[in-house]
Amino acid sequence: MTRREPGGRAEAASVIPAAERGATRIADRVVAKIAARAAREALAEEPEDGGPPHATVVVRDFEARVRVAVELAYPGDLSARCAAVRHHVSSRVSELAGMEVPEVTVLVERLHRWAPESGRTR
Repeated sequence: MTRREPGGRAEAASVIPAAERGATRIADRVVAKIAARAAREALAEEPEDGGPPHATVVVRDFEARVRVAVELAYPGDLSARCAAVRHHVSSRVSELAGMEVPEVTVLVERLHRWAPESGRTR
């Protein structure tokens, strides 16, 4: 890479390694949106009666601690669905934001009744 001085002489520009040029900071609210979207992806097979998941995130030193609030259908295996949300949120935030995710807390805000459409009523 060369740089021209006002007198017309060319001078070699110093090359700064990529790691020393600066850093990219991803805002907490952006990571929270990624986490909420990941929770929605994990619950894709849930009935649509519940509201969309929402998340809050605290980021420190390339670590994101995530809290996701969801609504789940009942009856069903709540612990398996919460584990699926926890795993998917952790992997997607790590993948998309490049952060470690040591903690994902899943808060079930509401359970709503869901009965599969079988044509029978109880």
